[in-house]
Amino acid sequence: MASYASEVKKELTGLEVHPEHARVELSALIRMNGSLSLQNHHFVLTTQTENPAIARRIFSLIKQKYGMESELLVRKKMKLKKNNQYLVRLKRNTNEVLQDLGILDETGLSINTDVTPDILNEDQRMRSYLRGAFLATGSVNNPETSRYHLEIYSLYESHNEDIAEMMNHFGLNARTTKRRNGYIVYLKEAERIADFLQLIGATNAMLKFEDIRIVRDMRNSVNRLVNCENANINKTVAAAERQVENIKYLRDTIGLDSLPQKLQEIATLRLDNPEVSLKELGEMVPSGAISKSGINHRLRKLNQMAEEAKV
Repeated sequence: MASYASEVKKELTGLEVHPEHARVELSALIRMNGSLSLQNHHFVLTTQTENPAIARRIFSLIKQKYGMESELLVRKKMKLKKNNQYLVRLKRNTNEVLQDLGILDETGLSINTDVTPDILNEDQRMRSYLRGAFLATGSVNNPETSRYHLEIYSLYESHNEDIAEMMNHFGLNARTTKRRNGYIVYLKEAERIADFLQLIGATNAMLKFEDIRIVRDMRNSVNRLVNCENANINKTVAAAERQVENIKYLRDTIGLDSLPQKLQEIATLRLDNPEVSLKELGEMVPSGAISKSGINHRLRKLNQMAEEAKV
């Protein structure tokens, strides 16, 4: 069964985008999942993923934006039944592509690990970059079974801060932390995770997330109410037990006949009806119904007399 995160990514890989947004999305995918090697004095770009849909996405975006055919390869993993690796390899015009993506500088010799200003200055480009970043290294917990959590991993701290800056530009309250050999930006609030999914174009996944969240929150509210009710019942039972215990102590030491008539009346009723509520007890008074607060006042007086008698 496909994980929720893979469902999100599958939806994202099916989106059609404008060539400019293809460029920005590619910029994130290649910066975060790509590697360069040198063959015959030319750079060869290889982008690697375990998700075949993402590999096809990279292949099609390169073709859409640059009109180039890259190689799509599968590397089978035999050890420990690990997932296959899918590679997209570009062997020609690599420098031009990487410079256009802002990954190589104008000299073609230095790699830029940060998000370029032209992306950080425009909302739609930021959305496209965040989509590519999530496809590259993002994950999100199944909202049905886990804590709410979405994260994106970056190798470089400055790049991680760029992603956090973009997310917070849209009010997502993203936070950053160091993780293993890199850094992550993450979201913990359910509403912010839903907002992020909609932001990057995963509308169906967002709607599913929201449906699950609403049911889950409702279930939690019901559980809290039940727990609160149970706590109140337990508190009431404990109070009644203490009242009965103190009344018995007074009966066995000074005798209930020695009590004022009003207190004697309530003491006898409580001994005969230890399980009823204060309201019900008030309605049983032979001389006339008494309010809940009136009953409570008399029982507190009986408790006080018993505690003082025990000293």
